[in-house]
Amino acid sequence: MDLTRRNFVKVCGLGLAGAGTVALVGCGGETAEQPAEEGGDAAATGNAAKPVIFFNRQPSNSTTGELDMDTLTFNENTYYVGFDATQGGDLQGEMVLAHIKAHAAELDRNGDGIIGYVLAVGDIGHNDSIARTRGTRKALGTAVEQDGNIVSDPVGTNTDGSSTLVVDGKVTADDGKEYIIRELASQEMKNQSGATWDAATAGNAIGTWASSFGDQIDVVVSNNDGMGMSMFNAWSKENGVPTFGYDANSDAVAAIAEGYAGTISQNPAVQAYLTLRLLRNVFDGADINTGIATEDDAGNVIAEADYVYNEDERSYYAMNIAVTAENYEQYLDATTLYSTAQSQLDESAHPNKSVWLDIYNAADNFLSATYQPLLEKYDDLLNLTVEYIGGDGQTEANITNRLGNPDQYDGFAINMVKTDNGASYTSLLA
Repeated sequence: MDLTRRNFVKVCGLGLAGAGTVALVGCGGETAEQPAEEGGDAAATGNAAKPVIFFNRQPSNSTTGELDMDTLTFNENTYYVGFDATQGGDLQGEMVLAHIKAHAAELDRNGDGIIGYVLAVGDIGHNDSIARTRGTRKALGTAVEQDGNIVSDPVGTNTDGSSTLVVDGKVTADDGKEYIIRELASQEMKNQSGATWDAATAGNAIGTWASSFGDQIDVVVSNNDGMGMSMFNAWSKENGVPTFGYDANSDAVAAIAEGYAGTISQNPAVQAYLTLRLLRNVFDGADINTGIATEDDAGNVIAEADYVYNEDERSYYAMNIAVTAENYEQYLDATTLYSTAQSQLDESAHPNKSVWLDIYNAADNFLSATYQPLLEKYDDLLNLTVEYIGGDGQTEANITNRLGNPDQYDGFAINMVKTDNGASYTSLLA
C-alpha cells in the first residue's frame, strides 16, 4: 500500500476540522488564495499591533476542540502554524492498518485470531492527541461515534472487548484470513506533576500491561515518538512487537532499523520556517506569502503540496508524511532545513528584528530536539534575534511571567501549555 503524502491527500482528502473553506495554496493548479487581512483591532498600536504567531498548540477549547477565534484574530498580524492534525492522525492509522494487513499471521503472537494493540494517549484535551487517537481507531475499525465524533477517551483496560468506548474491528489480511482487531488498553500518559505526553509514564504503562496480558499485545501505538520510544525500549523491542509513533524524531527514525515500525513526520522544517517566516514578512511589510507561495528575493519558497492555508482559521498547516522501513533513511536527520528554503536574506533589505518565543515544555522531545534546532537555524537565515524561553509543561505562568517587558521585542511566537489559554498571552500585549 502506497502511503506517500500525495497519494494519501488524493485518496483521503485534507481533513481539516474547521468550518470554513480550506484554501489550497496552488493545489491542483488552482489560484492561490492570499490570507485575508481581516479580524482583530484595525486601530491597534504598540505591542497590540505587533505580529503574534501561535504554533504547535492551536488556540482552542480543550474539551470541544472549537477554535478560539478571539485569540486567532487578536490583531491583523496574528496567525497559527501547525500541521493538519486530522490528516496526520488518519495517516498514522492507515500506516498501522497497512502493517497489520501485511503481517497479521506473524503479528498474532498467541494465535488467538485477535490482533491486540495498546495505545499511549498524549493529552486527552489536546487536539493533536485527539486526532491521532481518532485516526487510529477509525482505520482499525475500533471507533465508536458519539454526537458525530469518534470517541477519543482512553479505555483503561479492555482485554475482554467489553468497553463501550471502543468496539472490536475486523480486517482481512493480505493472506486472505480475517482477524479481529482489539484495543486492549489505553491511557493518558500524565505524570504525578500533571505534565502530559510523558515518556516515563508510557514506559511504566507498557511494563504494567505486559505483566498483565503481554502475550495478547501484538502492536503498540503511541500519540508521539517520545512515548513510543519509551515503550519500545522498555519492552516491545526485546519482544519483537511493532511500535508506531508520531513526530519522526531522529531517534525514532533511526530505531526503524531496529524494529520500530513507523512514525509520522509533521514536516517540521516547513512548520519551523513558517513560524518565523510569517514574522519576517510582517516586519518587512511584505505580502504574507512571500517566501512561502512565492519566491522571496533570495529564492526561498515552499512547494504547494507541503502546506495549506485555511483563511477562516488564519492557520497554516504543514502536510504530514508516513515514515516507514521503505523510506526512513530520508528522514534520519529531523533538523535538515527545507530543500528550497535555505537561502540567507540580505540584512540590508531585511534588517534584524527581535522575537520572543517560548517552547511550552523544555523537556518535550519533538520540540527540544527537532523544532527548536530548526528554529535556531532559520532565525539566522531570516535575520531574527530570538529569545527562546523553555516552559515546564505544566503551568502557563512559568512562561508568561518571563514576558515582563514586551516593549523590547518586535514580535512574538507562542507555544502554549494548554490550548485554552491564548488570552494569558494576548492580555500582556493588549
